[in-house]
Amino acid sequence: MSQPEPSLSLGGVFIAFEGGDGAGKSTQAQLLSAWLEELGHTVVVTREPGGTPFGRTVRELVLHGDHVAPRAEALLFAADRAHHVETLILPALARGEVVITDRYVDSSIAYQGAGRDLGVDEVRELNVWATGGLVPTLTVLIDLPADVGRARRGGVHDRLESESADFHGAVRVLFLALADADPDRYLVVDGELPPEQVRERVRVRVAMMAGVGR
Repeated sequence: MSQPEPSLSLGGVFIAFEGGDGAGKSTQAQLLSAWLEELGHTVVVTREPGGTPFGRTVRELVLHGDHVAPRAEALLFAADRAHHVETLILPALARGEVVITDRYVDSSIAYQGAGRDLGVDEVRELNVWATGGLVPTLTVLIDLPADVGRARRGGVHDRLESESADFHGAVRVLFLALADADPDRYLVVDGELPPEQVRERVRVRVAMMAGVGR
């Protein structure tokens, strides 16, 4: 399969990878970054929570600490996201760089809005306010059944990964509903495909965004 030309124009583009735990988001974010860097782009790869020093503190609290009340959990994720957008994402986009994040607003809507049953609209509104309404240019949803993701993770689970099958099922349903409601902004990829096939589907969509054929 032919590669896009190095003139691929993607400056100031924001791409988010979403999906359940164990879907392979981090791997695909790194693969996309490496490809874009080969084409001459400056790429910032980050994650939520944990993309900043403040975010790493939040990550320890919400994923590896003791019990956190559901509303407090939602607020902590939103606080991290507000800081992440203002101090890392927006400055990189203003410099004309490509920003790739492993999780963004959709994760809060799915995990806290649906999984924690805090209300999809309420969690969405909180995060729209926290981010100033910043929306990714493209959201890649790597869809994977919850039981497959759990098997991939083996015996290592953080606070959210340890939740019930019903919780993770609700998260998956909500992710798919978000993608179905806005197909122009989403690419849904079967997470059970081999990683190289997922990689190629992502590259094709990114090349289409830049007006470059494959």
